Amino acid sequence: MKFLTANQIRESFLRYFEERGHTRVKSASIIPETDPTLLFVNAGMVPFKNVFLGLEEKPYKRAVSCQKVFRVSGKHNDLDNVGYTPRHHTFFEMLGNFSFGDYFKREAIQFAWEYLTEVLEIPEEKLLVSVFEEDDEAFEIWNKVIGLPEEKIHRLGVEDNFWSMGETGPCGPCSEIYYDRGEAFGNPELGSPEDIRYLEVWNLVFMQYNRDKDGRLTPLPKPNIDTGMGLERIASVLQGVNSNYETDLFMPLIEFAQSVSGKSYDPEDPGSENTVAMRVIADHLRAITFLISDGVFPSNEGRGYVLRRILRRALRYGMELGIERPFLFEGVDVVVDIMKEPYPELIGNRSFIKNLVKSEEEKFIKTLRKGLEILYDIIQKAKKEGRNHITGKEAFLLYDTYGFPVDLLEDIARDNGFGVDIAEYYKLLEEQKERARASWKSQAKEIKPVYLELKNKLPENVFVGYERLEVDDAQILSVLKEDREVDTLHEGETGEIVLDVTPFYPEKGGQVGDRGIIEGDGFLFDVVDTQTPVEGIIVHRGKVIHGTVKKGETVSAKVDKDTRLDIMRHHTATHLLHAALRNLLGDHVKQAGSLVHPDYLRFDFTHFESLTDEDIKRVEELVNEEIMKNEPVICKEMPYDEAIKSGAIAIFDEKYGDTVRVISAGISTELCGGTHVSRTGDIGYFKIISETAVASGTRRIEAVAGRKAVERGLREHFLIENVKRALTAKEDEIIDKIETLKLKLKEAQREIENIKKKSVVDRITDILTVEEKEGIKIAYGSVEGLQPNDLRDLADVARSKLGRSVVMIASVDKEKNKVNFIVAVSKDLTDRIKAGEIVKKVAPALGGKGGGRPDMAQGGGTEPSKLKEAFNIFRKEI
Repeated sequence: MKFLTANQIRESFLRYFEERGHTRVKSASIIPETDPTLLFVNAGMVPFKNVFLGLEEKPYKRAVSCQKVFRVSGKHNDLDNVGYTPRHHTFFEMLGNFSFGDYFKREAIQFAWEYLTEVLEIPEEKLLVSVFEEDDEAFEIWNKVIGLPEEKIHRLGVEDNFWSMGETGPCGPCSEIYYDRGEAFGNPELGSPEDIRYLEVWNLVFMQYNRDKDGRLTPLPKPNIDTGMGLERIASVLQGVNSNYETDLFMPLIEFAQSVSGKSYDPEDPGSENTVAMRVIADHLRAITFLISDGVFPSNEGRGYVLRRILRRALRYGMELGIERPFLFEGVDVVVDIMKEPYPELIGNRSFIKNLVKSEEEKFIKTLRKGLEILYDIIQKAKKEGRNHITGKEAFLLYDTYGFPVDLLEDIARDNGFGVDIAEYYKLLEEQKERARASWKSQAKEIKPVYLELKNKLPENVFVGYERLEVDDAQILSVLKEDREVDTLHEGETGEIVLDVTPFYPEKGGQVGDRGIIEGDGFLFDVVDTQTPVEGIIVHRGKVIHGTVKKGETVSAKVDKDTRLDIMRHHTATHLLHAALRNLLGDHVKQAGSLVHPDYLRFDFTHFESLTDEDIKRVEELVNEEIMKNEPVICKEMPYDEAIKSGAIAIFDEKYGDTVRVISAGISTELCGGTHVSRTGDIGYFKIISETAVASGTRRIEAVAGRKAVERGLREHFLIENVKRALTAKEDEIIDKIETLKLKLKEAQREIENIKKKSVVDRITDILTVEEKEGIKIAYGSVEGLQPNDLRDLADVARSKLGRSVVMIASVDKEKNKVNFIVAVSKDLTDRIKAGEIVKKVAPALGGKGGGRPDMAQGGGTEPSKLKEAFNIFRKEI
């Protein structure tokens, strides 16, 4: 049996199937492109799902891939097992070979057996297989063709050896190949829960049926093959270790965890706290790195929530090892060094990933400390209320808001003699998950069946818009109205036209779709948008201005030239902006989203603080310097890997094929499929409009270029001229004049406040309702528009005038719908009556909170309409 590194195994597998007619397919992103049922790609076949469903065709019948897979949701949720078993992971790589109506069981079995026994040289006696109990065909192939004795072929039931995509749809029996680890691991029954001897290394799925809603199985006209072999598992076999964590994919990460913690990892004691913690850290570091590299950023919903959760989980396990500082960001380097050969994009993303992870770690450590403070407040509150448990709502608040782990919560609660309503906690947690699922489902791009049908029956649309803006002899291949094919569209109707050849660029990569007209025999169609709902199909959306559009007609298609030129200027300007930001701020800057519109550009980028005015000025200057150089914009097509190695920048959330377009414009070199100007000087002029925050670690710049920038400049010029006239000031005097006016206004407002305050002070006893009880004056009332400091002064005046008293004065701000109030207690009463305690009882009635000293305290709220109720509570408390 060969000893191979993980990189050698991966390349060996891909090359073996390439040599047997399979097309090597680059791993898709972990984020599913068109499947709204999935949060992440959770199996190697997911990128081919529509092919298996018969909704899409590929230009090849055989494929091989090493697919990035992430499992933390749905039926494939391995999170809780990670670290405790030798083989469960959140992120892993799935090697797979696929046949789309080409070869079937015999060839799939032969390929697998030959690869394992001849290429990897695993001894035949170490392998055994399972088949579906009713699959005599597979049994015969293993027995008669491969030559396995019957005792090495195990028939298992539906639960183990029958695969389905869902409750309905393609399904079929499967055959699994196991590696026998030897008698030292016992003699369990194959596939039993206690089985640690027989390691499943390869699963061959024979998709030969379609299951309908009644459960009936109908043979598929073209049966398919879907196989999967976990790289981590086969690496453990070939490297002679008992756990995936001892392979070369994980050991450098385990060693990293040992170095930062000073603790030891013991593979002979897999259940020890240190070993489990280090395995979790190693697994989660890989997942974190790949998720961020594929464009998932920490947030409180959807995929970002999952990322934040596992990052915090890894950090918590680090705390169990005694690591009290941010450390995961340092481990990103280790992941990149291990995985950079098959995934070179990690190298370019390294700096940003590290910065983002470090920022999240720092925030979590801070929120965890805050969570501890909140927890102890909750415990104290519960004791006062006479209960000895923490509610599920309180537990969920700590988890959801502060990332406070529920197991740590239970430990601290137990130490204080408290329990936790764990049932309610999990109920609220599930409701939160449902909200998250709804969020990411709503964001997913679902392909409508009509477009998939068109893709399967129409030739791929030819786009010629890089070279020309007009086509005179295009043919209408399809006409759509309300998501269905029709023969005609009549005057006034809206719909979609599909042409065999088009100059219209469809919306993608952040660039909006082209506008223009399609003209035919007696009709004019106004194109308001161009889209590509499925790869290879371009639809022109719009309205029939006059005449009737008919399928099959020959037409001319003309892109609106001015709009396209505006788009091109903004697109090339976006590339220059990206390069300028990287030059001035650092290589951690990465595009995190963009919109290229004829009227403006919007560019989201990774950075951890706002840009100063000087930063914005320098970025503008650098972009305009590149424009004025008027250098040619060069487009080249080359293999993806070659483009990345040459230094071209790939964008986080873009999907790239094996061959890519590389756009070089001055200081910028990027992968891009969009349309661009011929020379940087064609942009004309560039102007930044705004710079704002979008999310944690993500900023946004909006800018204009070309004639839109000129229009903006003219508007700003005339605005400044009008301001100068209004202020009777020169341009360099405008700011000073405004500051002077602001100061005068502030002084005038202060004078008005003083007059108002004096007026209230003079009639304070008239404003307040005064009651007397047991020699104590109880006074309360409200005014409008006074600040808390003024209220304190009023309360002091009232208290001194009334003598032995308790006073509550409120101020209502009607515009902001707020209320502030002060409670003051005369000094001789503070041993019996505490102002702070009264405020804590009154404030909730006003939808707020407050507190303070025994003699004076303040509070506020957002429900001034309940002031009467608050005064009644004040009176009762005294």
